[in-house]
Amino acid sequence: MAKRFRIVSSGLAACLAACGQVPPQTSATRPQGDATWHAVVPAGTARYELALGEVSSGAAPEHRVTPVYPASLLASCPPPEEVRALFIVSATGKVDDVRIDDEASAGADRRLYIAAVKAAASQWSFLPLKVERWAADANGESHLVDSQARPFSLAYDFHFECHGGAARVTAGDAASAPGHGAK
Repeated sequence: MAKRFRIVSSGLAACLAACGQVPPQTSATRPQGDATWHAVVPAGTARYELALGEVSSGAAPEHRVTPVYPASLLASCPPPEEVRALFIVSATGKVDDVRIDDEASAGADRRLYIAAVKAAASQWSFLPLKVERWAADANGESHLVDSQARPFSLAYDFHFECHGGAARVTAGDAASAPGHGAK
């Protein structure tokens, strides 16, 4: 019987990015925007099924870019904002699409956060997801029969926060082993 699994990135990652569009000020009063993210596994995520003798590897982040807090929102310092994004990743590890459920109905401010997430996500890359099929020969020795790179999807929650003109966008990465499948 085939096993089911999901592919998510593992490890903890937190990156900070300052808004470059803010006029220079003293470091104590310069408004800043930061973002963080963490991997999530939404309910109902479809999974690849591995057959007996198949193993998977890869699907881990290779290069990540932190979203830039929208500079136009720094002066008003709105409440924290969360954006959940589903990354559709090609068999080569390139982010082909970023889907955000409420994008069509989002207000003007939320669209700025969504744009920041999409701009950053377009620069992310992942190690390709490889599924290898192994078999044993007559002597009981294992050997690789074939290997395929497959597309996959990963969901991330991005957190944008601003306190007194200093913004923060955080992204902690939920620790999970590779193995989550395409959606």
